Amino acid sequence: MMASLGPLTPLAPLVRDSALVWLASGVVGVSFGAIAVAGGLPVWVPVVMSLVVYAGSAQFSAVGVLLAGGGPVAAATTGLLLNTRTLAFGLAVADIIGRGRVARLLGAHLVTDETVAFALAQPDPARRRAAFWISGLGLFAVWNLGVLAGALAGGALGDTATYGLDAAFPAVLVALVLPALREGPAVRRSALLGAGLALAVTPAVPAGVPVLVALAGLAVYGRGGGRRTA
Repeated sequence: MMASLGPLTPLAPLVRDSALVWLASGVVGVSFGAIAVAGGLPVWVPVVMSLVVYAGSAQFSAVGVLLAGGGPVAAATTGLLLNTRTLAFGLAVADIIGRGRVARLLGAHLVTDETVAFALAQPDPARRRAAFWISGLGLFAVWNLGVLAGALAGGALGDTATYGLDAAFPAVLVALVLPALREGPAVRRSALLGAGLALAVTPAVPAGVPVLVALAGLAVYGRGGGRRTA
């Protein structure tokens, strides 16, 4: 079916442009799988999570909570909250994905920041649809292959503290947050309040709970910053 788009939608440029994102995703996937297994999780956990959940930041957060000693409920809640943004993404590409049930089910699973941005950047509907599927399928394949390779290699690393890998998940989460802090003072105030609350309750609550408590920082954004930016 993709080949039939040839005369109207050249696929080679889309594959070429997607390849750099695939490469970056594969590297991150290897890191995720290796650190998760080296931290003490079975190989199947990051592998199955990547196939079923398929959400980089949510996976990093959930596994980070698990490795810190948090329970599965706290880990799953953290991941779900981080992934709520894909609801808006799904609405943005609903017409691009297709109308059939299979297309919508598979397409919904492939919705990520990268695939949505790449698809919406295209100039016409046919090219947007091709871009979504090329980017999405390639990204899914490379991410999962990277996670599998990293998970298989992770068991050979031994103690993660020896290599400083025990700090890798917090470092990744900080890297994910930093770009958002540039959006304005309201976002920074929310982040600071959330961080302060999380640090305050850390000695008294189970692992994983401080992350959820930090969401209270959103109250500052809702009352102040959100209205001023409207």
